[in-house]
Amino acid sequence: MRPDPAGGCKLVLLLLLLGMVLTRTGAVPVPRPLSVSSDARHCHVAQFKSLSPVEMQAFKTAKDAFEEQLLLKDSRCNSRLFPRAWDLQRLQVWERPVALQAELALTLEVLGSVTDPALEDVLERPLRTLAHIHAQLRACVPAGPTAAPRPRSHLLSHWLQRLNQATKKESPGCLQASVISNLFRLLTRDLRCVARPDLCA
Repeated sequence: MRPDPAGGCKLVLLLLLLGMVLTRTGAVPVPRPLSVSSDARHCHVAQFKSLSPVEMQAFKTAKDAFEEQLLLKDSRCNSRLFPRAWDLQRLQVWERPVALQAELALTLEVLGSVTDPALEDVLERPLRTLAHIHAQLRACVPAGPTAAPRPRSHLLSHWLQRLNQATKKESPGCLQASVISNLFRLLTRDLRCVARPDLCA
C-alpha cells in the first residue's frame, strides 16, 4: 500500500498547530535566555551619584536644626563613631556597598527614633530619601556571609562591629551627634564612591 502524500502533509500541519497551541498556553516549557539574578538586575545605585539640589537642601535644613538643638543641650561626646580613617576607598570594591549599607542602617535607626517635634518635620523628607537609597542598596549587597565573593577584610569587619555595637555603647545624644556630623560625608563621598566605583580610587 502506497502512503498518501496529502495525508502526511495534514499530519505535519496538525502537529505544528498543536505545538503552537501548547506553547501559547504554557503547557510546553519555553526555553528562556540565561540572565543575572533578580537582585543584581535591580541594583540601581548609579542613580545616586549625585542628589538633586532640593534633596541636598532638605538634608542641610535637617542638619542645621539638629546642630542648633545639640548646642542648646550642650551635648559633649568623647568618642567618634565615624573615625577620620573611615574612607570607603580603603576597602575592596565589593566591600564598599556592605559598609555603606551598615552606615545607612545606623543613620536610619538613629534619626528614625527622634521624637522631638521640632525635628520630626525637617527629618521627614531626608528619612524617605535615605530609606529609598537603603532599599536600592540591598539589591547590591550579597545576602549573607556565604554569598560574599571572598572573606571580609579586617578593616571592614572592624567597622561593621563598631557600627553594630554603637547603640549599646553610645548615648542617644552622642549617636545623633555622630550621625549628623557624618551625614554629608555619607551623601557626597561614601554614596558616590559606591555609585561610581570608577571615580572612587
